[in-house]
Amino acid sequence: MTATPTVQLSPKDFASDQEVRWCPGCGDYAILRAMQKTLADLQVRPDETVFVSGIGCAARFPYYMATYGFHTIHGRAPAFATGLKLANPDLDVWVITGDGDGLSIGGNHMLHVLRRNVDLQIVLFNNEIYGLTKGQYSPTSKRGTRSPSTPQGSIELPVSPCAVALGASARFVARGIDTQQPHLVEVLKRAYAHHGASFVEIFQNCVVFNDGAHASFADKAVAGERQLAVEHGRPLLFGKDRSRGLRLKPGRLELEVVTVGESGVTEDDVLVHDETNRALATLLVELQPPEFPVAVGVLYCDPVTSYEEDLSGQMKDAGARPATEAELEEMLRGGRTWTVDG
Repeated sequence: MTATPTVQLSPKDFASDQEVRWCPGCGDYAILRAMQKTLADLQVRPDETVFVSGIGCAARFPYYMATYGFHTIHGRAPAFATGLKLANPDLDVWVITGDGDGLSIGGNHMLHVLRRNVDLQIVLFNNEIYGLTKGQYSPTSKRGTRSPSTPQGSIELPVSPCAVALGASARFVARGIDTQQPHLVEVLKRAYAHHGASFVEIFQNCVVFNDGAHASFADKAVAGERQLAVEHGRPLLFGKDRSRGLRLKPGRLELEVVTVGESGVTEDDVLVHDETNRALATLLVELQPPEFPVAVGVLYCDPVTSYEEDLSGQMKDAGARPATEAELEEMLRGGRTWTVDG
C-alpha cells in the first residue's frame, strides 16, 4: 500500500483565478500577497478556510483567495462570520473590513464580536478614507482632511481602530503596515494562532484618494525613527541605531521618549514590552509622530476561552439533564403573568 505524499502548498495555491481589480499601486495588493504567504507558511487547508467581507475596496478580498468566501453587506461581516463559526467551529474564519465598513456603519457589529470573543481573525485595512465611493472622509480621517464630503476640512477627531478594539475588551490587538511584508506576515500568523477574536489593523495606502496618509511614519526615509516594532519581553527601543526608547514619566502614567546614553539614561530605564498588559497597550496605541513613534506588532495578547467554547459548554450542560415537564410549566407560568378576560 503506497502512502499519498503530502502536498506542500505555496502562496500561488491560495490565489484564485479571478482578475485582481484594485487601482494600480493600491496597498491592498501587498496585503493580499502577505495573506497568501501567511496561509502557505501555516499550511492551512483551503477547504476549511473562509474569508468574509462587507462593502468597500477591501471587500473584494474573498474573490481573490482560493478558499471559501462571502461578500456580504455593509458593516455586517462580523455577524455573518459569527454565524459561520458557531455553525462550524472547525472552520478558520477571517473577516476582511475597512475603516469605513468596520468602524462606521459596522461599528456596533465590531464592538460586539470583539467583546464576545468569537474565534475569528479580523483584519481592518485603514487608509483613512472611503475609497470605493470616491474619497469621502472616514471615521479614521485626520482632522482637517479635505474631501468631497468635507471640502473645508474635517472638524472631527479621528477614531483609533486599536483603541476601539481595546475598549471593546478584545483579547488580541495588533498592527502592521502594507508594504512591510515580513513583519506583516508574522503579525498575521500570530493572529491566526490566537484562540478568540484577533484584531489586526493594517495601515494601507490609497494612492488615488489619500496618497501618503501614513507617510509620516511608513516611508522608508523616516521608518527607522518613526516606527516602534514591539516584541514581548523586549525593551521598547527604536531608531536606526536603537538608541531611543520609551519610559514612564516619573510619577505619571504617561510615556516619554528618552535617549540611551544621555542624561544618565541606560537601557534599564526603558520599558519592556508586556503584551499581556492592557494599560500599556492603551498607551502605545495613542502614540503619534513626530513626538512619538507609531507602535506596530502585537500590542496586546491575553487569551481567554472563546465565545463558541463557552456556548458549547453551556449547551452540553443544558442537554445533560433535560428539563422536566414540571420545570417547563413553572418557567412558562413563572414571573409576571396575567389573565385576559372577555
